[in-house]
Amino acid sequence: MHKVLRRIKLDGGPLGVAVHPSGHPVYVADWYSKRLLAIDPDGEVPPRSADVGTSPSGVAVTPDGAFVLTADRDDDAVSVLETATLARVAVIPVGTRPFGVTIDAEGRRAYTANVGSNNVSIIDLAARKVIGTVKVGLRPYAVALVRGKAFVTNQYGSSVSVFDTTTLQVLKAIDVGDYPEGIAPSADGQHVFVACWFAGTLSMIDTETLAVVKDLKVGDGPRAFGQFVR
Repeated sequence: MHKVLRRIKLDGGPLGVAVHPSGHPVYVADWYSKRLLAIDPDGEVPPRSADVGTSPSGVAVTPDGAFVLTADRDDDAVSVLETATLARVAVIPVGTRPFGVTIDAEGRRAYTANVGSNNVSIIDLAARKVIGTVKVGLRPYAVALVRGKAFVTNQYGSSVSVFDTTTLQVLKAIDVGDYPEGIAPSADGQHVFVACWFAGTLSMIDTETLAVVKDLKVGDGPRAFGQFVR
């Protein structure tokens, strides 16, 4: 049995959450107020905030902890902020209605799932510009990166699109349960797990064979956003 260690009340519309590699702070996108919050989970430091774009959703921190990104859905852009100062240092145009944003393990590229344009934008973080676009299924929600592949949930397609992160070639569209949203890899990289909201299942995909190996029945309406697998 787990218990709540601390409750932090937030106004507005908290959505995407990411944690600095050091464990402090926790970053929260405020959907309604066009801001990013930096919160000390121990409560010893008052929360800080920074202005970002309209309707920020996904949040991701670079592996070195130097920068934090927000997917600003209604601005069709990604904001880049320095974690030390929360200064907004770049705004990068991407596809239409970006929602999920994921950074690779090397901190070189970020990937946005663009709900409105049915594609994924690939951002070079050093150059701070889009260097590629991959067409995926209907209403892409989030991206998981594992073993040189990107796995993208397509909400309206009941599928997961897979493409090679080096060549950007689409490898397969994998059928899963209805309305897949959250997606995350296992710690060993052998599987990705997909929360299928309308199906009430968690689909388990083999990252080598690109096949669903198991559909785990869970409660009604499973949803996830961000890293939910350890």
